[in-house]
Amino acid sequence: MATDDIAQLADALSKTHVSDGELSYKGLGLKLDTAESVEDLVREIEQHQGLRALCLEGNTVGVEAAQVIAKALESKDLLQRCHWSDMFTGRLRSEIPTALRSLGSALMSAGAMLTELDLSDNAFGPDGVRGIEQLLRSPSCHSLRELRLNNCGMGIGGGKILAEALIECHRQSSDLRAPLKLRVFIAGRNRLENEGASALARAFQLIGSLEEVHMPQNGINYAGVVALASAMRHNPELRVLNFNDNTFTKRGTLAMAQALRHLRNVQVINFGDCLVRSEGAIALAAVLIEGLPILKVRPHQSFVSLVFLSALNSLLQVTGPIFLLLVCGNILHINSSCHILLFAVSQGEGKTKKVLLVPGQLLCLEHAVQQEYFPQHHASLFHTFLSKNSEALKSCSSARERLSSALEERCHDEY
Repeated sequence: MATDDIAQLADALSKTHVSDGELSYKGLGLKLDTAESVEDLVREIEQHQGLRALCLEGNTVGVEAAQVIAKALESKDLLQRCHWSDMFTGRLRSEIPTALRSLGSALMSAGAMLTELDLSDNAFGPDGVRGIEQLLRSPSCHSLRELRLNNCGMGIGGGKILAEALIECHRQSSDLRAPLKLRVFIAGRNRLENEGASALARAFQLIGSLEEVHMPQNGINYAGVVALASAMRHNPELRVLNFNDNTFTKRGTLAMAQALRHLRNVQVINFGDCLVRSEGAIALAAVLIEGLPILKVRPHQSFVSLVFLSALNSLLQVTGPIFLLLVCGNILHINSSCHILLFAVSQGEGKTKKVLLVPGQLLCLEHAVQQEYFPQHHASLFHTFLSKNSEALKSCSSARERLSSALEERCHDEY
């Protein structure tokens, strides 16, 4: 190893972050190829008593270097958190599984009981999943609480391997009367598609302890979404559900809406860019009307738009006429690319379903019409509709006046 390389490595290692139980080399940009290149790093690992977390994120580790690091980890039985995202930049895909097997074998030999494993942003594909398969099946992962595999290019094959490994982990841990209780699962941007998603759904249904599921941008359409929705119903503690940028369509959305009725702890929902269709959006709005007790209201356009739809649905049931929403793009995004045409269609008297309209729903509408994504040219139509139904809204007079004023201002802005 050249003298200047050694000096550069020494300088980088001097920036190593050491805290109680954690050793972090995050973002140092180390190029670790040989045994010699990791001598100082390995020495620090060996000397760190009570090591509980090791962060190698933002470096690049070759096969030989990984094997030497693994040897140092064989004595670290207290290690719980492996933050190993983005640590194979520039490596051949054929190298990565070998490096992962070495590291995984070391953890198993040490008898480590992992709670967190993060391998995100490592483009290792299905072969990379095979590299961690034995680790995931082993007692070292019976205690796993967070598994992060975002942007790894697993594909359908990798998704199936991962699912089988999780199922086996759950089976073995259950036999020991300490079943796997995975809480956080992150696997966005992995091209899982329907088959990979459906395989994982079987694992999720069996595990039943999930609190957060993030699977955006995976090319999943309604068949995979239906399988996932069914699995989510078996995870009653679910708090965060993120399936952004998959293709629900009506069938998938109806299944997901039905699942949400069983998930009373949900706080965050992200179904943005999911092509939920009008019928699906109305089903989701119905779930909001029925109530999700601790759902957090955040300034996120998709959520605000869904609340808008929920409020609008209630408003229309009170006032009588039906609004037909013709939407191009995702119904959850009311913006310049999502043109909404509102047509008031008279409905016969006595056919209106009586529902309770509360001021909060009108305030949601007020907020929505004030946003840039609400088309100005619909404000006048909405204002006219509101003024013709003032009697039906007299129980919420203050909120109605605020909404009316917001619509008037929006109409004024148009001119």
